[in-house]
Amino acid sequence: MFYRKIYQDLIAHASKREYTVLIGARQTGKSTLLKQIAAKLLSDGETVVTLNLERKNILLDINENPENVLKYVIANQNKKTFILMDEIQYLDDPTNFLKLLYDEYADTIKIIATGSSAFYIDKKFKDSLAGRKKIFELRTLDFDEFLHFKNYENILNALRSIREGEIQKSVFEDQLWVLLEEYLIYGGYPVVVLENKLADKIEFLKEIRDSFIKRDILEAGITDDTKFYSLLTLLAGQSGNLLNTHELSNTLRLTNVNAEQYLYVLQKCFHISLVRPFYQNLRKELTKMPKIYFNDLGLRNVLINYFAPLEQRADKGALIENYVYRRLTEKYEKDQIKFWRTADGNEVDFVIEQNAFGGLAIEVKSQSKENSLSKYKKFIEAYPNYPIEIFSWRDKLLLL
Repeated sequence: MFYRKIYQDLIAHASKREYTVLIGARQTGKSTLLKQIAAKLLSDGETVVTLNLERKNILLDINENPENVLKYVIANQNKKTFILMDEIQYLDDPTNFLKLLYDEYADTIKIIATGSSAFYIDKKFKDSLAGRKKIFELRTLDFDEFLHFKNYENILNALRSIREGEIQKSVFEDQLWVLLEEYLIYGGYPVVVLENKLADKIEFLKEIRDSFIKRDILEAGITDDTKFYSLLTLLAGQSGNLLNTHELSNTLRLTNVNAEQYLYVLQKCFHISLVRPFYQNLRKELTKMPKIYFNDLGLRNVLINYFAPLEQRADKGALIENYVYRRLTEKYEKDQIKFWRTADGNEVDFVIEQNAFGGLAIEVKSQSKENSLSKYKKFIEAYPNYPIEIFSWRDKLLLL
């Protein structure tokens, strides 16, 4: 059995009084995690009830009155009952449901719930529920989890040793580069990673693109799915570039309002992320547009239907840069990650604000022969407290 990194955090939080809410894109493994948590709690002798809100009879019952959930609870005066609920966003009013049960029954009930999209939870969580819930986000597999799911524990241990500086070289290094290339091309959806045949990987990605994103569109209330998919495909070809909403609107003949709405939905459904510019000189560092990255490269590549090997790809640099962004989000908060670009064309891919006094800067290159700091002189002079480092394919990328 494979366990996600977040599993231990969720188990630790199960003992907390706050309710636990697990959110993330479809097909990232939330339901599987919920089953693993249920199994762990049961093995510890806890009382567990599992409710799937995709079952209409249960959904209607609880929507009628939140306290109807008590009908499913096994009475036990000595222990809390853990109620594990899949797809909580289907409730008419998740806020009222959680708030009422927490305020009235927190001593006897602990709810652990999943929701497919923060978009719906944002819309329906009208109250902050501060102090009553903690939200955890489950994403597609990172590269470490990718290796774990493929049973490459020796290779994973070698990667960790390289990152920690315990070793500089490994007998597994060539395999690491091959596997990282697979990850860059097919991404980290668990069902895709566990499939060995490349043709079947692509079919699973197409299913995610055509069926599961379709559900996001329908539940978000978007009526023109053709233009939504067209926008998503355009964005896939612009990964790592500045996002010009006005230009996208003109290209697709969308209003700016609709374009902004589609982008909002894509972010809240965990498909894309926007990185904001870093600047201190407002006159020269003029760029206000964000850069766009995909949260899973498999989804990005199926949108443009391009699965060629890395060395044959014109977008090799964009894939590597997107991977670096994803890796940085595993180490830093998203609002710490920015990019630098001036009006006269100087730029640095990532600037990490570690504290009020400085941080670090990262430039990404597709080839190690491009690793020269001379072209970043202006940034280095302007921001001495942000030392810059260059990461490239087949060079230092594994150290990140």
